[in-house]
Amino acid sequence: MKRLYHQWLKSALLAGLAMTTGAVAWAAEGAAAAEGAEAAPPAMGSASMFYEMIFGVGIAHAIAWFMLFATSIAVVALVVDGFLMVRKAKLMPVELINGVRESLANGDLAAATAACQVNPSPLSRILQTGFSNIPEGYEVTQEAVASSAEYESEKILQRIQYLNVCGQLGPMIGLFGTVMGMISAFASLGTAAGAAKTAMLALGISTALWTTVMGIGVAIPAMFFYVVFKNHATKIILEMQHAVLDLIKGLRNAEVEQQ
Repeated sequence: MKRLYHQWLKSALLAGLAMTTGAVAWAAEGAAAAEGAEAAPPAMGSASMFYEMIFGVGIAHAIAWFMLFATSIAVVALVVDGFLMVRKAKLMPVELINGVRESLANGDLAAATAACQVNPSPLSRILQTGFSNIPEGYEVTQEAVASSAEYESEKILQRIQYLNVCGQLGPMIGLFGTVMGMISAFASLGTAAGAAKTAMLALGISTALWTTVMGIGVAIPAMFFYVVFKNHATKIILEMQHAVLDLIKGLRNAEVEQQ
């Protein structure tokens, strides 16, 4: 399963790189077309347009583009990770719940602990914390389980929170690239005159604005999947907490075998 996860993650990174590269190439073609017949630039290939789109407006603008590339790749990887992680079968396996319930019904703490070890998950870690505090009494066990459940829930939600961070960063990076690109475009007007000056200004502004478009394009899927995964994770966490309380309530009067 771990190997499969890494393969999924690697595929997501490659897909994100391909998507962002294609988007920038498409943006470069649009920027070149926007220049029109006034400047009548020499024909350029896709590689030249791509290079001009990234490096033609200034180093700060190029940095913004690479930051957008990194953010978009991170979004793809986090979305794949969310699909793999935020699953009921992953967070609270049915085999674990059935095994622990049956073991505790028979008063066999060792078997319940073994079931947790065989099915590693947030739920199993919460239960193991509770089992380790059974000799201290039921009240202490409840407190330990509640603390562990809060910790595991926070770990899940913090992992999803990175999508929200990417969604917030995308437009800000895009705006940064646009501002720096427009500064460079206006600064370059001193090197041209007449119609060439107008064409240069139009091309520079058009190229700079594409960073804002790319930033919004990164933010939309990031925020969408953040909300979807957060809501789904919250629902599973509530079910997990209910399952924990249901499993440990039998410990109040249960006679558990000590081995």
